[in-house]
Amino acid sequence: MDIKTNLIATAERLFDRNGFSATGMDRLTQEAGLSSRTLYKHVGSKTALMALVLGARERRFMERLDVQTVDEIFDVLGQWTRDEGGRGCLFLRSYGETGGDIPEIANVVLTHKDATRAKIAEIVQGDLGAGDHGELTEQILVLFEGAVAAAVYRGMDAISAARKAAAILVTQARS
Repeated sequence: MDIKTNLIATAERLFDRNGFSATGMDRLTQEAGLSSRTLYKHVGSKTALMALVLGARERRFMERLDVQTVDEIFDVLGQWTRDEGGRGCLFLRSYGETGGDIPEIANVVLTHKDATRAKIAEIVQGDLGAGDHGELTEQILVLFEGAVAAAVYRGMDAISAARKAAAILVTQARS
């Protein structure tokens, strides 16, 4: 693993577990086995590192979200939660921690959320066929985001409940 990849992976793990603000640069360098000089040479700043972490996380998540049906969205979410842990959305936690006031982070978060909505719209359209499915897309998005948040304290039951609610909505939309 190259230095930058190692640094991003280490930072993601620490930011995900401890938060952006609570993770100091000293801890990052220690955990990554790097000097401060090397860290700054490769990423520039803690804010830039957080943007890189979120970008890497988005790429991994969107690759997994390459599915054909609404039901499969919740399969992906369940597998992601099992693999990555159910600590909630790192994007929203980062946005909340920074108050949306750090443009580099806010832009990555909002771009990711727009991309997630667009992907869900594409999946809904593919699953149901032609037509205006804007309202259903919003409902599925809210179920998806809610399941991510509720999985923090309810575990996989939250994802199962969201999946069942989505199935009802899809069945109604087909009628």
